[in-house]
Amino acid sequence: MTPSGSASPEPPSCDSLADRLEGLRRQLPPAVRLLAVSKGQGPERIRKAVALGQRSFGESRLQEAIAKQESLADLGPLDWHFIGRLQANKARGVLRHFGTIHSVDSLALAERLQRIAAEEGLAPAVLFQVKLRPDPAKTGFEPEQLRLAWPRLRQLAPLRSVGLMTIPPLGLDSEQRRALFAEAAALAAELGLAELSMGMSEDWPEAVSAGSTWLRLGTTLFGNRPGGRTEIGTEDSTTTA
Repeated sequence: MTPSGSASPEPPSCDSLADRLEGLRRQLPPAVRLLAVSKGQGPERIRKAVALGQRSFGESRLQEAIAKQESLADLGPLDWHFIGRLQANKARGVLRHFGTIHSVDSLALAERLQRIAAEEGLAPAVLFQVKLRPDPAKTGFEPEQLRLAWPRLRQLAPLRSVGLMTIPPLGLDSEQRRALFAEAAALAAELGLAELSMGMSEDWPEAVSAGSTWLRLGTTLFGNRPGGRTEIGTEDSTTTA
């Protein structure tokens, strides 16, 4: 496990996907699962990760994800998570292609997902996105909004309300991120939710120390996206479906 006092992620020590994945597995405690953020990566990169034992992948663009899922169908069922900002008109497509949605950011969206999931005979796991600091670039429930909506949200079967997701604003230092993650963990405990989706390539040690159960890692695992582009702070849910 990464020490709780670690201020920043250790950089990958080598360029091999296999070595990066193994290095991460050695550092993560058993309760923390790795969500490989595969948006912007080609199917062959995902195929290599699957061969190394990785089964859970995060995507944020519906059409891109559908194309990959079709290309990789011979691998059998994979664990696909939607981590993008979800437009209401894409809800049905996302429900059909993803078993877990990390970015439910309003009661209205949750109710729409519930209605469509019932029509489709689906029971997706959902995490509610919480916004714990002012940030014009992010959506999500503020804590008191979530508390007020919770009596309704918890009744939205067949949705399975499993946890919270949060993203720190850019510009926070390590201690500020750790404090934010601890607040998210406390709120999840208050609501009786077991899952916490928090932590990306630049802040995952702080998230682990605060109790994250899902790390959303792209650059740390795959390296820069094709074209040499590293997108700090965009491995999460900032892309619209």
